[in-house]
Amino acid sequence: MVVNIHKKRELASRILGVGVNRIRFEPDKLDDVADSITRENIRSLISNGSIWTAKVKGTSRGRTRTKLATKKKHGTGPGSKKGKKTARVGKKEVYVIKVRSMRRHLKILKERKDITNEQFWALYKKVNGAQVRSLSHLRELVKITKTH
Repeated sequence: MVVNIHKKRELASRILGVGVNRIRFEPDKLDDVADSITRENIRSLISNGSIWTAKVKGTSRGRTRTKLATKKKHGTGPGSKKGKKTARVGKKEVYVIKVRSMRRHLKILKERKDITNEQFWALYKKVNGAQVRSLSHLRELVKITKTH
């Protein structure tokens, strides 16, 4: 039996607040849908799963993401770089990385018992006060403190 369920679809779309084309009916329960006249009937069919809404189809961003990733990789060679080194990596970032590495090195030396606690704190304060230029400079200072 073929039943025109176009009006039922419109009613369901108004109840659910979606477009007419997103309304789906259970194929086995089309007779129940055809018999339903009131909004109450449609609501009961929605609650028992005979009527539901299809998900919105969107445009996939997958290809765009891969394209952007490649674009990001390209043009990063030495010929394309402009400005100082600090134009790409900030001074603060460089400082933080350097200080963290020096503090890590000092901690390892203390754990290995290569330096005493007093020596550790003396060097730690030097690192904190920006008296140590680099990790190699710190190693030299460690050698000097060990000899004294």
